[in-house]
Amino acid sequence: MNKPIIYRLTVQGRLKESWSAWFNGMTITVEVDSHGSHSTTLTGPVVDQTALHGMLDKVRDLGLQLVLVKRIEGEGGSNS
Repeated sequence: MNKPIIYRLTVQGRLKESWSAWFNGMTITVEVDSHGSHSTTLTGPVVDQTALHGMLDKVRDLGLQLVLVKRIEGEGGSNS
Protein backbone atom coordinates (compact mmCIF):
# COMPACT_ATOMS: atom_id res chain seq x y z
CA MET A 1 0.00 0.00 0.00
CA ASN A 2 1.37 3.43 -0.95
CA LYS A 3 1.89 5.93 1.83
CA PRO A 4 1.03 9.59 1.27
CA ILE A 5 3.99 11.83 0.51
CA ILE A 6 4.57 14.95 2.62
CA TYR A 7 4.69 18.14 0.56
CA ARG A 8 5.32 21.80 1.34
CA LEU A 9 3.65 24.44 -0.83
CA THR A 10 4.50 28.11 -0.29
CA VAL A 11 2.49 30.97 -1.76
CA GLN A 12 2.75 34.73 -1.52
CA GLY A 13 0.13 36.34 0.64
CA ARG A 14 -1.74 35.30 3.71
CA LEU A 15 -4.24 32.46 4.04
CA LYS A 16 -6.25 32.04 7.23
CA GLU A 17 -6.07 28.71 9.05
CA SER A 18 -9.72 28.15 8.13
CA TRP A 19 -8.55 27.39 4.56
CA SER A 20 -6.89 24.20 5.86
CA ALA A 21 -10.05 22.15 5.21
CA TRP A 22 -10.12 23.28 1.56
CA PHE A 23 -6.52 22.09 1.24
CA ASN A 24 -7.24 18.58 2.58
CA GLY A 25 -6.30 19.40 6.17
CA MET A 26 -2.79 20.66 5.42
CA THR A 27 -1.10 22.68 8.17
CA ILE A 28 -1.05 26.41 7.37
CA THR A 29 1.82 28.59 8.57
CA VAL A 30 2.01 32.32 7.83
CA GLU A 31 5.34 34.14 7.90
CA VAL A 32 6.17 37.82 7.60
CA ASP A 33 9.52 38.93 6.17
CA SER A 34 11.53 41.99 7.22
CA HIS A 35 9.63 44.12 4.67
CA GLY A 36 6.22 43.15 6.08
CA SER A 37 5.31 40.83 3.17
CA HIS A 38 3.33 37.71 4.05
CA SER A 39 3.85 34.20 2.74
CA THR A 40 1.83 31.11 3.57
CA THR A 41 3.19 27.58 3.74
CA LEU A 42 0.90 24.56 3.49
CA THR A 43 2.45 21.31 4.73
CA GLY A 44 0.96 17.85 4.84
CA PRO A 45 0.37 14.48 3.23
CA VAL A 46 -0.67 14.19 -0.41
CA VAL A 47 -2.04 10.80 -1.44
CA ASP A 48 -0.98 10.91 -5.09
CA GLN A 49 -0.04 13.15 -8.02
CA THR A 50 -3.70 13.74 -8.90
CA ALA A 51 -4.31 15.17 -5.42
CA LEU A 52 -1.18 17.35 -5.71
CA HIS A 53 -2.37 18.77 -9.03
CA GLY A 54 -5.79 19.39 -7.47
CA MET A 55 -4.16 21.50 -4.74
CA LEU A 56 -2.12 23.39 -7.32
CA ASP A 57 -5.37 24.06 -9.20
CA LYS A 58 -6.83 25.53 -5.99
CA VAL A 59 -3.80 27.80 -5.61
CA ARG A 60 -4.34 28.98 -9.19
CA ASP A 61 -8.09 29.42 -8.71
CA LEU A 62 -7.45 31.64 -5.66
CA GLY A 63 -5.10 33.78 -7.74
CA LEU A 64 -2.18 33.10 -5.40
CA GLN A 65 1.40 33.29 -6.60
CA LEU A 66 3.11 29.93 -6.09
CA VAL A 67 6.61 30.31 -4.67
CA LEU A 68 7.65 26.74 -3.83
CA VAL A 69 6.52 23.14 -4.13
CA LYS A 70 8.79 20.74 -2.26
CA ARG A 71 8.54 17.03 -1.53
CA ILE A 72 9.54 16.76 2.12
CA GLU A 73 9.21 13.07 2.83
CA GLY A 74 8.57 10.22 0.46
CA GLU A 75 7.63 6.60 0.67
CA GLY A 76 9.70 4.71 3.18
CA GLY A 77 10.47 7.87 5.16
CA SER A 78 13.34 9.06 2.96
CA ASN A 79 13.78 12.76 2.27
CA SER A 80 13.79 13.87 -1.34
